Amino acid sequence: MKKIFIFGLIAVVFSVSLAAHAKVSEADKLARIAEQYFQDTLSLNPLTGTRITAEPKYEDKLEISISPAYRAKTSALYKRVQRELKLLKVAALTPADRMTYDLLAEEVRDGLEGMRFPSELMPVDQYGGTPVYVAQFGSGEQIQPLKTVANYRNYLRRLLVLPQWTAQAEINMREGMRRGIVPPQALLSSGLPAFKALAEGNIEKSPFYTAIQVMPATFSATDKAALTQEYQRAIKTKLQPAMSAFYTFLEKTYLPATRKSSGIDAIPGGKEWYAYAVRQYTTTKMTPDEIHALGIKEVARIRSEMEKIRQHYQYQGSIAEFLKWADEDAQFRPFKTDQEVINAYQALNEKIKPKLSALFGRAPKALLEIRLEPELTRATASDHYSSPAADGSRPGVFYAVVMDPTKYSTLLMTTLFLHEGQPGHHYHLALQQELTLPNFRRYGGLTAFNEGWALYAETLGHEMGLYQDKHALLGHLSDELLRAVRLVTDTGLHSKGWTREASIKYMMEMQGYSALESRRATERYMAWPGQALAYKIGSLKIQELRARAESKLGAKFSLKEYHDLVLSDGAVPLTLLEKKVDAWLVTR
Repeated sequence: MKKIFIFGLIAVVFSVSLAAHAKVSEADKLARIAEQYFQDTLSLNPLTGTRITAEPKYEDKLEISISPAYRAKTSALYKRVQRELKLLKVAALTPADRMTYDLLAEEVRDGLEGMRFPSELMPVDQYGGTPVYVAQFGSGEQIQPLKTVANYRNYLRRLLVLPQWTAQAEINMREGMRRGIVPPQALLSSGLPAFKALAEGNIEKSPFYTAIQVMPATFSATDKAALTQEYQRAIKTKLQPAMSAFYTFLEKTYLPATRKSSGIDAIPGGKEWYAYAVRQYTTTKMTPDEIHALGIKEVARIRSEMEKIRQHYQYQGSIAEFLKWADEDAQFRPFKTDQEVINAYQALNEKIKPKLSALFGRAPKALLEIRLEPELTRATASDHYSSPAADGSRPGVFYAVVMDPTKYSTLLMTTLFLHEGQPGHHYHLALQQELTLPNFRRYGGLTAFNEGWALYAETLGHEMGLYQDKHALLGHLSDELLRAVRLVTDTGLHSKGWTREASIKYMMEMQGYSALESRRATERYMAWPGQALAYKIGSLKIQELRARAESKLGAKFSLKEYHDLVLSDGAVPLTLLEKKVDAWLVTR
């Protein structure tokens, strides 16, 4: 009897186990696939892990994403997820889960397609690349935590991976030289100063030594002395020699081998590469020719709006001359110190915050701080936003790039802050992290949505009454014109044979930009084919869908509801956003 009871009990437990296994829904399977993909992605990208989590297991690691081994692992991950998704019964998924399924399938499919293009052979441009990026962490104001002795040792271990990175980069770049896959010479020339700084022989002037110079006062004298010695030894024996050798290679060997052409279509396979980039960054099926034509149309429309403001100021010159005058006039350049610029942004933020509740039903919990761009990257950076840490340990940050405060114009400050601060990137990216979504969606992004939303957010200055100030309105139109000009110059450079000089000239004539500003903007588009298209394409789509909703709903239309709807699923392709808005309108 006892044996029969035991066997019976085993049978019952086994059958219960099978029943439990059988009850795993397709939604549960999808959730597991999505979460495992996210965790595996973090393992492959520990810098991302540092940015979005507080887990110390990431903060001492650095991926060499340009290595063959890394690329093979990434490819294997994409292919595994594709196999797993194919086994799911898609018809059993809810609409919300189907959205996750489609987004994950599209992400891995696009990732695999992108691996056909050898970006790893051009790992350095005017922004410097991985070594420059990681060196910035020493300020203690970036994603690398530097609050404890353990943090400092983790950062040093991360820094000590850089010699491996530069060694792999040189191998790749020599292969790129052999195959004719090299960046434009102008970009490398602009990036050389940053690498020269990393090669600094005086340890105390090295960017890698910055962390020691900002050590918390709470560290004991013993810990400070030990860390100082460890960093000095690492810089002297590992980092500086590697950076010095790499800088010599860049200057003496690689620079002469770089190309005089400007567009990516000039390298082998470049036309296909650009077509892929356009699809990726716009999440549409628009062709470069269609985008180029749209850009020309938008440039004309915005300049006609500027003409009204030119008449208000009774300025007699051309639009380009007018914009240059408005940017340089002394009355619009009131600052004497960097802090005065930051104070002005903080005052603007305080003016904007009370107005946001009328436009949004939900606000991010994370705070928004305003900081200066670190000195190391100030010469090549643009004003930008950094997302908060999910655990609340780091706020969202708007970084202002102030080269010379006496030349910092107030012209763009309002529209720029609406874009990079709130309700632009902060309301989208900080809120997205708070949504109940799979982690790959909470922390992921699509440029057309991310930047399209932020550019659309600039237009909300009208609802807030901020553009009653004609100067602020001119700044807004000037920034909008920049994004329209990008449609023309990016497609011109990468699909129509435009030279760097032609792009610079066009920007100077259309926007009134200086030669320096036009050069920096042009070089950005040269280094990042297709990315600049996302802003205007995304913004126009969000505006188009809003107009559609306003037309259909009339008095029932709520701008607050529309904004909450747009942001409710995080970043999605523009095609999917349109379907979502249309489905919402059916239910209204």
